[in-house]
Amino acid sequence: MSVSGMAEPVVVVGAGMVAHRFVDSLLSGADVECRVTVLGEESHAPYDRVALTSFFSGVSPADLTLDQTVFDDDRVTLVCGDPVAAIDRDARTVRTRSGATHGYGRLVLATGSKAQRVAVPGSELPGCFVYRTLDDVALMSAHVEARESLLGRPLRGAVIGGGLLGLEAAGALQEMGVDCTVVQSSDRLMSAQLDVAGGRMLQRLIESRGIDVRVDSRTSQLTCDESGAVAGVRFTDGDGMDADVVVFTVGVSPRDELARAAGLGIHPRGGVLIDDACRTDDPDILAIGEVANFEGRCVGLVAPGYAMAEVAAARLLGRDASFPGFDDSTKLKLSGVDVASFGDAMAVTPDALDVVYTDPIAGVYKKLVLSDDAHTLLGGILVGDASAYGALRPLVGAPLGGDPAAYLLPEERTESASAELPDAAVVCACSGVTAGRIREAVHEEGCTDAAEVKGCTRAGATCGSCVFMVTKIVGAELAKTGRAASTALCEHFDMSRRLLFDAVRISGLRTFSAVIDRFGRGRGCDICKPVLASILAVLVGDHVLDGENASLQDTNDHVMANMQKDGTYSVVPRMPGGEVTPAGLIAIGRIADEYGLYTKITGGQRIDMFGARLEQLPAIWAQLVEAGFESGQAYGKALRTVKSCVGSTWCRYGVQDSVGMAVRLELRYRGLRAPHKLKVGVSGCARECAEARGKDVGVIATETGWNMYVGGNGGFSPRHAQLLASDLDDEGLIRAIDRFFMYYIRTADRLQRTASWCEDLEGGLDGLRSVIFDDSLGLCADMDAAMASHVARYEDEWAATLRDPEKLRRFGSFVNAADTPDPSLAYVPVRGQMRPATSEERASAGVLIAGTTLEVRR
Repeated sequence: MSVSGMAEPVVVVGAGMVAHRFVDSLLSGADVECRVTVLGEESHAPYDRVALTSFFSGVSPADLTLDQTVFDDDRVTLVCGDPVAAIDRDARTVRTRSGATHGYGRLVLATGSKAQRVAVPGSELPGCFVYRTLDDVALMSAHVEARESLLGRPLRGAVIGGGLLGLEAAGALQEMGVDCTVVQSSDRLMSAQLDVAGGRMLQRLIESRGIDVRVDSRTSQLTCDESGAVAGVRFTDGDGMDADVVVFTVGVSPRDELARAAGLGIHPRGGVLIDDACRTDDPDILAIGEVANFEGRCVGLVAPGYAMAEVAAARLLGRDASFPGFDDSTKLKLSGVDVASFGDAMAVTPDALDVVYTDPIAGVYKKLVLSDDAHTLLGGILVGDASAYGALRPLVGAPLGGDPAAYLLPEERTESASAELPDAAVVCACSGVTAGRIREAVHEEGCTDAAEVKGCTRAGATCGSCVFMVTKIVGAELAKTGRAASTALCEHFDMSRRLLFDAVRISGLRTFSAVIDRFGRGRGCDICKPVLASILAVLVGDHVLDGENASLQDTNDHVMANMQKDGTYSVVPRMPGGEVTPAGLIAIGRIADEYGLYTKITGGQRIDMFGARLEQLPAIWAQLVEAGFESGQAYGKALRTVKSCVGSTWCRYGVQDSVGMAVRLELRYRGLRAPHKLKVGVSGCARECAEARGKDVGVIATETGWNMYVGGNGGFSPRHAQLLASDLDDEGLIRAIDRFFMYYIRTADRLQRTASWCEDLEGGLDGLRSVIFDDSLGLCADMDAAMASHVARYEDEWAATLRDPEKLRRFGSFVNAADTPDPSLAYVPVRGQMRPATSEERASAGVLIAGTTLEVRR
């Protein structure tokens, strides 16, 4: 199609990640009028399916939603919840389930794939699920809660299929408190990506997380209990296991039924046949993503789907582009377990050489596959430590440029590899961005940091695993031109956050207006205002709603509560160390019942209450404060929780009082503002039930004291905390944590987690130890005094607010006067509690809300 032909309507069937990328690419490349209609089967707007497992860590569907500015464009119409039922190629139209008809000039099939189940008796029993969509995981979560309530005991779960998705599903079940077993039919986990040695190492790591693994086990039947729900799994060898919930992760099959019915070419093993321009055998129909079969393969990975989307968009714009084939590189997204596979991981290339590093004690297996002259990198496997993935994957097919040991051995045992990536090396597999394109963005488009490069090229916009490498390339290219990477906080401040912190501290300024008058310009923005609010909270300590501070806060800090997707707020009282009295529990239950709040135990050992209206917050908190609770600051970039196991108080394995220490730490650091949220964990023994090594500060008891770990983070880029000091006594531990937190608060960049901050520190952990324990910078006395000042002046934010009529004025609502409910808010029962109604539920109940319909037209 020529560029002038873009006036013809484009219809996209499917509203997933690949469809989103196609529309984004088409709009960004089109300089003429075009009309695009996207027809989706799910009720959700396109969301990040790669991060689906994070749903079980408290991430909401709204958090997973992809960039909606794509659909804010007037040229785009997004229709959710109305799947296409038929394609009429002669009339060049599609008909949806609701009966709506849409004409097309070009049709793009992005219908993806569907999850398969093992074809055995009982595979459709209640309690059997696939792991594919938000609806799938929501149904699974609801089943687990209902069955736990009914049976009154912890559930047993089985994941059938030990590939990448199966391990993620097992992690999700474990997040829900289900004892889980992964059942794999082959001899090792992730058999498509890992060799035997790598698979065995991965099994050890998975089992160390408390997830059982069965290999060489084929399912023959699923059994049920008297209620008809799944109760067990039987295997072909006659063995079996109990299972209250079963998740199938045995592969996917392309959703090609529409194409079949329309008479398009289909591969014998499934999938719509395409050429390298993503065209089907109908010149007006293209296919992209998992539904497309290229050279006999359909691949269920996002990176090749994105590549197809880019090619299809370019072709519709009259530009030359070809799909290069599939990149099968994968990285496991199970928290605490690092696994990556790329290129010719199985060394099938003739005469290929293997370079292997194994450390069974540390749980690390690494293999590089090289050409027969040991010069060219062909592929690799990384288990237990995938930190080199970002540097190695772009080098596949290119000279390694150094000693392979530099990529395999731990950093402390060898110099880091420093070979420069060739221009053709793909740095961002998700968006197909090469090192050369990043260099072009620096030299020709003026980009000075990774964020600007992402805006120009999309590198790092999807999974984020390449951001470190992007940053490294940008810094190297700027250095070549004699420039340094920009550290400016924003357009209003040329200083970095670290320099600005020191400037405010030394100058003694106490307000935002005074700081910007002296060190900045303009009126500030959404970047610098919250940063200055955090800095002033640490250095001055005024209430977040005092004076100018109130206008600086983020949305959540502004009302000291977390706004939810329906416009209501959550209330999270602090429970130090997870400890709470029966009277406290009764008070929370009474308050939740009085205000109709949805309650949930969080992963940080607190009770979250959802559904509070803005004007209800003071009344709710008045009752909580009277019952002895404080703000848990779930809304702030501050200390959230100190998680604890029961330790020596109750556990027969505990060697120290982990609960007592957790309570002491949480009461000490409550209210401490920081560049990002802070979490701490305290485990009473090496069994690590508090998962302390996933926290910013992890404390693990020993027979003689405490081991202190730092720099652990969860989320989309999980990091294990690293050992900073061993066998500290109580006072030594607290002194070390004081200094660690204060040094981080003073020197970290805006929104930088402790994990990346530790990685960026000059001298690494050794340098950090010298600062904290040896006082190499002469700062220890100052940091000790700063923490002592914080502890002395702490006051609960909500208690102070309730005493101040002026602060309480901001909790009046323009929509809801007094206690009158907002008629646009509708709630439905779920598992015995009330939650916000979906748009479909509101519509069926006759509740009309402006702008909320299944069909969203922009």
